[in-house]
Amino acid sequence: MKRNFSKGLFSFLAFILIFSTFSLGATASTTPKTQLTELQLAEIFGDIEMSSSRPTSVIVELKAESIVEAKNKGKKQTKANLSAERGKVISALEKAVVSADVNREYDYVFSGFSVELPANEIIKLLAIPGVKAVYPNVHYTADVISAEEITAEAFSPNMMESAPFIGSNEAWESGFTGEGITVAVIDTGVDYTHPDLTHAFGSYKGWDFVDDDNDPQEGAGQYHGTHVSGTVAANGQIKGVAPEATLLGYRVLGPEGGTTEDVVAGIERAVQDGADVMNLSLGNSLNNPDWATSIALDWAMAEGVVAVTSNGNAGPNNWTVGSPGTSRDAISVGATQLPYNVYTSVLSTSEGVSYPTAKVMGFPSDEELLALNGEEYEFVYVGLGSEADFIGKDLTGKIALISRGGFAFVDKATNAKNAGAVGAIIFNNVAGEHADVPGMAIPTIKTELADGQKLLAELEAGNNKVSFNIAFSKHVEETMASFSSRGPVTLSWMIKPDVSAPGVNIVSTFPGNTYAALQGTSMSSPHVAGAAAILLQKNPNWGTEDVKAALMNTAVDVIDPATEEAYKHNSQGAGSIRIVEALNTKTLVAPGSHSYGKFVKGSGKQVEKQSFEIKNLSNVNKNYSFDVEFDGNPDGIKVMLSNNLKVNAGKSQQVNFNVQVDTSKLDPGYYEGTITVKDGNQTIDVPTILFVGEPDYPRVTGAFMDKVDNGYYVGAYLPGGAEVLQYDLYVLTASGTIGGKVDTLGYYTNASAPYHEFLWDGTVQNGINLPNGDWVLAVYVEKAGVAEYKAYLVTKE
Repeated sequence: MKRNFSKGLFSFLAFILIFSTFSLGATASTTPKTQLTELQLAEIFGDIEMSSSRPTSVIVELKAESIVEAKNKGKKQTKANLSAERGKVISALEKAVVSADVNREYDYVFSGFSVELPANEIIKLLAIPGVKAVYPNVHYTADVISAEEITAEAFSPNMMESAPFIGSNEAWESGFTGEGITVAVIDTGVDYTHPDLTHAFGSYKGWDFVDDDNDPQEGAGQYHGTHVSGTVAANGQIKGVAPEATLLGYRVLGPEGGTTEDVVAGIERAVQDGADVMNLSLGNSLNNPDWATSIALDWAMAEGVVAVTSNGNAGPNNWTVGSPGTSRDAISVGATQLPYNVYTSVLSTSEGVSYPTAKVMGFPSDEELLALNGEEYEFVYVGLGSEADFIGKDLTGKIALISRGGFAFVDKATNAKNAGAVGAIIFNNVAGEHADVPGMAIPTIKTELADGQKLLAELEAGNNKVSFNIAFSKHVEETMASFSSRGPVTLSWMIKPDVSAPGVNIVSTFPGNTYAALQGTSMSSPHVAGAAAILLQKNPNWGTEDVKAALMNTAVDVIDPATEEAYKHNSQGAGSIRIVEALNTKTLVAPGSHSYGKFVKGSGKQVEKQSFEIKNLSNVNKNYSFDVEFDGNPDGIKVMLSNNLKVNAGKSQQVNFNVQVDTSKLDPGYYEGTITVKDGNQTIDVPTILFVGEPDYPRVTGAFMDKVDNGYYVGAYLPGGAEVLQYDLYVLTASGTIGGKVDTLGYYTNASAPYHEFLWDGTVQNGINLPNGDWVLAVYVEKAGVAEYKAYLVTKE
């Protein structure tokens, strides 16, 4: 699993610093002289091993409020005052820690600075007056599920289907194209010379925080920001959602990604440069709402800039959303797949051998999938399907047989395509069926483990030919992409994503005057950013909450074809956006979703209060009625709110409502409901959730092994910490399955959230140096009565 932290951020030991004086003498036992004085320390987020002398980069938040925070609290704050306050802290830090190296400084939407210093000196930083909190300088990436460049000969404007699907064309016909609205793309930079994008940029194009200059041109080999920018505002062979919007580019991610210090700097600069909307199609795996990036986004929203961010690509399980998609106020976006056709597949090798579990897993187009019919192909086993697995093997015009495991399915398919394969078969490495993945680079068939072993046996017997019988089965409407990360958010227990938008096979601009089809929530987010620009063009006086509410209130339910019911709130948020409906709404209900949090009393009743605001945008008085229903209508949940409410034309009113939960009548778990608001013509559904007992967040969400000078840092992501934590190392077999146990590398108790790490010298039992290569790191966690044991592929280098 790829580690999402910058070097130098590791396990945290909680310290209480005390000063003691002792008086020794005959009267000590009857007249104690010892005095204990606690030194007040700033709050620290994340785990940093304070005993290490290793250079560690952190983000420091000051008690002095940022300019935007102070303004929103009715206070006055100036850059000069913040500079002076920051200077005092930095001066004190440089005296206490001679090697401290301050990098970026912030004052507008975040008050503080970034600094590198030895980890064992951070205790001194925490004790400096004026320091409010210290955050890890975490690593962010602009991940996509797959990318396929489209040549000019193959390109067709009809391939850009996603913008019309959400209603962009109808908005343009009504005169709303995003004109006059500035959208900041905080990403890998942008190729502003692309003919479909040149119209959107003026003389000032943004800023490059990687190279620290005023040229945000995308770096060599990068393409993500250009693709995102095209989805927002392309206006050439293809049209983005808001084709006449103005763009600003902010390069915060280099070829290896970027860190918090540059992302926060990009947010600050975009706000100060006058952006109306900002898009952040980037993220990490930390499910936590209170990191520096999220704080900056929340205050950007308060300052009037609509912040839109991708929800992440770690789905389909709950709790997989990562920062900054966990932000309390920004609009987090999940990914949907446009309507598509489903096909059945039959595999044939030698006579008498059948593969009943064979199914179509994913494909780039119907035409490429059906082209496999009618021919016999040689198939070649390539192990886990890494780039190295194809070296020395001829796959041209053949089928790649691949084992599940190691890394993403889409990467396996892309590697096979790059090696010349025309299709792939991926078999499971454990019992059962693995997920479909839309938009694979080549037509891909999946099988369960038993059928994969049959294919391997066929190869062993010299039967290396396979044929396909692929047939149309049915048409499926818009669905949630399996890779789209799901909520809720830990600690705040909020529903995420807020809304969803197309994110599979999205065709947009690509550096070098070309185009590409990409997929990921990175592709969904700019659809919403473009929609926000259109809404602001029509409603220039709307605040950020109004834009967010309009998109959420008018979103449509995405239906799961497996159940024929709407996906859960934490999969789709309020639903898939529809621009025309958002433009025409006559009512806004904000916030557009609610979480009552958790109810943990063992018996009796617990009451929590919530409220929302209704804005009547029409020119007539309206009467609103309300209804609340939780799935299954459980006896232990009772919501109390007004039966109806009158709101005058152009006015707004607050609606208060309480929920009473009798935990003695309810099983522990997650309860999902909907608040329905009606005015006689329009119906608005507001998603809501609550938890009974300790929420079922995963106790471990990943593991890593990083080489450093004196060994390896091994660790795991722990959203809620761990009462018991154990690391076991296993062999990875040639077929991608788990082999025998090698050793237990570490055992710990009371590990704090959100991640833990320790130094390992690279040896196992009896001091044997473990050979370099791929291994399985299994992590056992106990927390709040729940135990988990998960295994991850790691590489010892």
